[in-house]
Amino acid sequence: MSETNVEENVEEQKTEHPDIEQEEKENKYKFIEDLPGVGPATSKKLRTLGYHTVESLAMATTRELEPVGVGEKKAFAIIGAARSVIGVNFIRADELLKKSQDVLRLTTGSKAIDKMIAGGLETQTITEFYGEYGSGKSQVCHQLCVNVQLPIEQGGLEGAALYVDTENTFRLERIVQMAKHIGLEPEEVVKKIIYAEAYTSDHQMFLLENADEIIKENNIKLIIVDSLTSHFRSEYVGREMLAPRQQRLNKHMHKLIALARAFNTVAVVTNQVMAKPDVFFGNALHPIGGNIVGHTSNTRIFLRRASRGPVRIARVVSSPYLPEAEEIFKVTENGIEDVSEEEKLSKKHG
Repeated sequence: MSETNVEENVEEQKTEHPDIEQEEKENKYKFIEDLPGVGPATSKKLRTLGYHTVESLAMATTRELEPVGVGEKKAFAIIGAARSVIGVNFIRADELLKKSQDVLRLTTGSKAIDKMIAGGLETQTITEFYGEYGSGKSQVCHQLCVNVQLPIEQGGLEGAALYVDTENTFRLERIVQMAKHIGLEPEEVVKKIIYAEAYTSDHQMFLLENADEIIKENNIKLIIVDSLTSHFRSEYVGREMLAPRQQRLNKHMHKLIALARAFNTVAVVTNQVMAKPDVFFGNALHPIGGNIVGHTSNTRIFLRRASRGPVRIARVVSSPYLPEAEEIFKVTENGIEDVSEEEKLSKKHG
């Protein structure tokens, strides 16, 4: 067969099987140095900015690449080549429906909550849990770190977790208890949790901005920031600091959603609440961060304590597709569990 016929045959295969072309691109652009226009000097600057993988570059903007020293046209070409690997493009709605099948769901450990949120926490989106101290936010995060390691048929994602801790709330003993309860080996579970303590808001942002390589190398399927607003709230005090605080929070949240989309992971943030004294009807407690956090979080879940005991109430406050709903669960030494029908009846009559 002549060389021309071989090339024609390859092109024909690509037309019939677009997956072949996609696979070639993935192999061609495996590292950022493989992208057209990225030489050793440019790749070094990109890594300094926190772009260690092709996936993270695919979610960048030309403005974000300005410090690298490349022109807008070249930056656009680099990002375009990176996007071709993960297939960021215009697509028909029927193709979008197929693509949505890539979205996976992670169980919370409570069947009632899973049902309320249509089967579990979605990948490629941010889920925000907010509530007062002791409402169970960090307990849910610990449970998710364990659950993410479960097989897919059991509601897990067969992956690891990345935990950014800003309030020193992470407790290994809780992970061990939860792992034992669901039949996982604690020693193996703790190996698949990558932990980082953030000491300031700048450090918190730095950790996420440099997380792409860790996410890729460790098969991270869950990214947790517990809590999102703690450092920002304590460092940016006063009305005059509100605008810069919101800008930084906005950048931080957009980095998180970019990572979640690039690597098909679940992203979870916890948030504190503040009381609004001018609210006379309804709930006076509101999450910190205003519209910036509200618009970037795909699903917001408000957690609060029941009147007594280990029972907690979870309420879907906002979501693009879920109705407002409320469910109860309990936090025990085993982790996040459902409240049995007997317990519900005894509370009604008690």
